[in-house]
Amino acid sequence: MSPPAIIAPSILSADFATLGSECSTKMAQGSDWLHVDIMDGHFVPNITFGAPVVTKIRSHPHKWVKEFKNAGCDLYCFHYEAAVASVAATEPADSTTTRKTSPKELIRYIHEEGMQAGIAIKPDTPVDVLWEILENENEKERPDMVLVMTVYPGFGGQKFMASELPKVQALRERYPNLNIEVDGGLGLGTVDQAAEAGANVIVAGSAVFGAQDPADVIAKLREAVNKHHKL
Repeated sequence: MSPPAIIAPSILSADFATLGSECSTKMAQGSDWLHVDIMDGHFVPNITFGAPVVTKIRSHPHKWVKEFKNAGCDLYCFHYEAAVASVAATEPADSTTTRKTSPKELIRYIHEEGMQAGIAIKPDTPVDVLWEILENENEKERPDMVLVMTVYPGFGGQKFMASELPKVQALRERYPNLNIEVDGGLGLGTVDQAAEAGANVIVAGSAVFGAQDPADVIAKLREAVNKHHKL
């Protein structure tokens, strides 16, 4: 049995002047999750939300874990590329060390803080870097979700990269029960491709927040996933 369809509107496309009501409305319209893109100006050039925003809506990813747990985050997803280039979780915030953080170490830390853990890969990263992590014998060091980016991270509104879907297919073939998320350029015109490849978690920003009838779009995104997955 495939995991259920999960529709996660990205609040990067919301009207920030009415963010609270926008989030409440999207949940009432059938969303399962709210997807919050945290950009620090280091891993990507843009800067978006911090922990205070997550509190209101519930370059070193490990240093944000506890803060976002306290802010009400349920699932903390980090970029594989950021983890292997980041200093370890035990280092002070002002540390200049170049010691790297193992993704498995970071996943364990997230789980110990009581959250689910996700790991994301950029378009330039091959999917096979995840095999060792996903097949770890230690359950606490295995992610609950994998996110395949179908745009380059940093800004919303980019064009969907169908070239990344073979990664989704490879993940679904190896891990039939895994939550597989796709983020980037998703909407009614591209969701079928993502769902057919095996994605069950759909992040959609402007397709939902810019729609005249967001509830209808959310329902159609879910229908597309269910159509391609055995329930």
